[in-house]
Amino acid sequence: MKLLVRNLARNTTEDELRSLFAVHGTLQSCTLVMDKETGESKGFAFVEMPKVGEAKVAIKTLNGMDVDGSKIRVKKAEDSAKKDESDAE
Repeated sequence: MKLLVRNLARNTTEDELRSLFAVHGTLQSCTLVMDKETGESKGFAFVEMPKVGEAKVAIKTLNGMDVDGSKIRVKKAEDSAKKDESDAE
């Protein structure tokens, strides 16, 4: 399951995110989205967890948690391909 993590502090690192989510299960990937021009975090990331049950526990546990002074928001990421298909119908 692909998760969207929003409202991250600009100083939160990918390693910190990995550590937060790894407590709840296996991580397939963790990508902190960076600004190409400044090289700074854009304040959001994508985390992929192959086991849906573990991902749901991570969402429940981490959504609203204070990380580096910011209350993060964690939810299932929308699949843009599916979204585009439903818009076409």
